[in-house]
Amino acid sequence: MPEVGELRGVEHAYQTKAGPVPALGPLDLTIEPGEFLVVVGPSGSGKSTLLRLLAGFERPSTGDVTLLGHPPVPGREVGVVFQQPRLFPWSTVGGNIATALRWAKVPKPDRPARAAELLSLVGLDGLGPRRTWEISGGQQQRVAIARALAARPRLLLMDEPFAALDALTRERLQEDVRTLTDDGKSVVFVTHSVDEAVFLGSRVIVLTDRPGRIALSLPVDLPRHGLTADELRGSPRYAALRGEVGAAVRATLTSRPDQLVEKA
Repeated sequence: MPEVGELRGVEHAYQTKAGPVPALGPLDLTIEPGEFLVVVGPSGSGKSTLLRLLAGFERPSTGDVTLLGHPPVPGREVGVVFQQPRLFPWSTVGGNIATALRWAKVPKPDRPARAAELLSLVGLDGLGPRRTWEISGGQQQRVAIARALAARPRLLLMDEPFAALDALTRERLQEDVRTLTDDGKSVVFVTHSVDEAVFLGSRVIVLTDRPGRIALSLPVDLPRHGLTADELRGSPRYAALRGEVGAAVRATLTSRPDQLVEKA
């Protein structure tokens, strides 16, 4: 199958009154079908910029970004989950999903079944009538994930979606999200957490300090099924991979002693 996304010779800078500030690149990257690619690196390394380029929210200063063979267009064949759920507070859980289905041009007769399918997928069966402010932060983020999946995107972009959650809720969502690529969908997930990167990813890339370049591209040869989360995290191979990614991230921080890398 052809690649889902590709960046070739990409560089990106932001214009300020003091002049351009390089944020990313030069960068070459290919995203394969069914890949769970996790991007980790220090603050300011261009992780979120990379997602915005893939989503089509911005165009690179230099180079080419393609998604499924053409320049990315916001809202087409890509879903985005942000750090905050960004739900419609005046609507119900089901209403938020219904709006996404309408935007995705799902035929009206098919929407109730698809909404129920999405809520079941993210573990929210029966919560459709609840108001968004009546559910927990973790449940709100599950709604955001369901909404992003409404159009059956080939690529799902996730920008630190669990950063604001407590540790227990974060681990539960990590276990659920890890299987999102089972149907051939690709995921690009941004995080500061080395542990989260190794647990989720089928491949992990580490970006350098600004402007972000690829310091490490590491396939994660851990089983996606058949082990519990505790068994996986307790395995020697997991520890070795975590150590390798952690060392690469620490190497990017040698000139940034003020930056801390989250360990769990």
